[in-house]
Order: sequence, then C-alpha cells, then structure tokens
Amino acid sequence: MRAAFKKLVETPYFHSIIIGIILLNGLVIVAETYETGSLFLLTLDKIILGIFVVEILIKIIGLGFKRYFSNGWNWFDFTIVALSLIFLATPFVSALRLVRVLRLFRMIPAIPSLRKIIDSLIRSLPALTGVLGLTLLVFSIYAIIGTTFFRDVLPYEFFGSFHNSLFTLLQLVTFESWAGQVARPVIEEMPWAWIYFVSFIIIGALIILNLVVAVILSYLGQDDDAVRDQTLDRMLKENMELKKDVQEIKQLLLEQKKSAR
Repeated sequence: MRAAFKKLVETPYFHSIIIGIILLNGLVIVAETYETGSLFLLTLDKIILGIFVVEILIKIIGLGFKRYFSNGWNWFDFTIVALSLIFLATPFVSALRLVRVLRLFRMIPAIPSLRKIIDSLIRSLPALTGVLGLTLLVFSIYAIIGTTFFRDVLPYEFFGSFHNSLFTLLQLVTFESWAGQVARPVIEEMPWAWIYFVSFIIIGALIILNLVVAVILSYLGQDDDAVRDQTLDRMLKENMELKKDVQEIKQLLLEQKKSAR
C-alpha cells in the first residue's frame, strides 16, 4: 500500500491534479467576492479542503512521516491546511477567509519554477542584510534632512515628522508623482532642494534598489550553475562508464581472437 501511494505521489499526473485543484480554489475565492454566502461555493470550498487533506495523508503514507516532514515546503502545506481545518470549526469568519486566501500560496511548492525563486530569495537573505542595512541608513539620513528643512514647506503628511518623511521617500523611489507633488513645490520655495531630490533618486532608486535586484539574481544564477555542473558531472560519469565498457569489449574480443588461433 505504501509503495503504491509513493508511486502515485511521484507521478506528474498527481502534481497536475493538485495544481488544478489549487487553481479551482482560487476561482472559488474570487467568485465569493461577487456572491457572498453562496451555499454552493461554501460546499465546493469544503470539498477542496477535503481533497487537500487527502493529498497530505497520501503523501505522509507514501513518503513516510519522517521523510514528509523533513521537507520545509511540506511543512508549509501542512500548516496552511491545518489552519484551514481549525478555523473552519470557529466563528471567526474573517480569519477563515484569510486562511483560505493563504491556500493559494500552495502554488509555490507545487510549481518548481516558483519554488526555485522563493528558495533563491531565502538563500539571499544573509547577503541582503548588508544591502538592506545600507538602504535603511540612506533613508534615515535623507528623512532627517527632509524633516529638518522641509517640515514647513509642504503639508505635514510629507515631511512633518521622521516617519512621514520615510513614507515620502518610499513614494520617491517608486516614482509615484514624485516630481509634481513633492519635488517641484519644495524647489519653488528652496531652489537648492533639487540637489536633495536628484541625489536621493540616483542613490536610493537607481543604485541601492538595483543592488538588491543584483543580489537576488546572483542567487538565481547559482541554481542554474549548480544544475549545469550536476549535468556535466553526470555526463562525465556516463562517458567514463561507456569508455570502461568499450575497453572490456575490446579485451573480450582480443581474448576470443587469441583463443581462436
């Protein structure tokens, strides 16, 4: 029985069916935003949750308890489904809806390409710590300068306090109305302020954010390099085995030729 379940879990059809169920779950959640309290949609959602429970049970039986929970992504799946079951039996409707939306994140472990991206993001966190520290430092310096000089130039919500200035700087790095709504009104009152805004756009938006992207991309590239190295190692090993087989065949032919004489 365990061998049959293990074989089922490892088939591509099983993964395809689960991905289809997750997509159906997403469609049900979207449909409920148009038709709240639909008995059909609620019943369908419970059926989908039941399928997820059966999927986890099949994996635990097929792979074994220890092997199943040795995988972090399996823990992720198990936690989301367990929370869905817990909140299903509680009156907290908003919490239940939130957990049901979280089920869509099960697409990540189900699709290898998505899983690869998230794994790369997690592995890049130590390297990103330095870049994020630099980002916080630059933002803090510019927020203090902005609060000091521009507090009374624009309405309070822009540079009235340190946290307001930080939020305004976030608006600047996204290029959301940064020139017309923020920079130009300040420059009209303080012409030298263009240095502040231009330097922050160059440092904050063009340099630091690109550093973050570069770090993440470098870890994505490491996965490709690892796969390529594994492929080359496998090909080299197969080539060596093939050469060994050819040498054995040649030796056998020579021995047969000698015995024929």
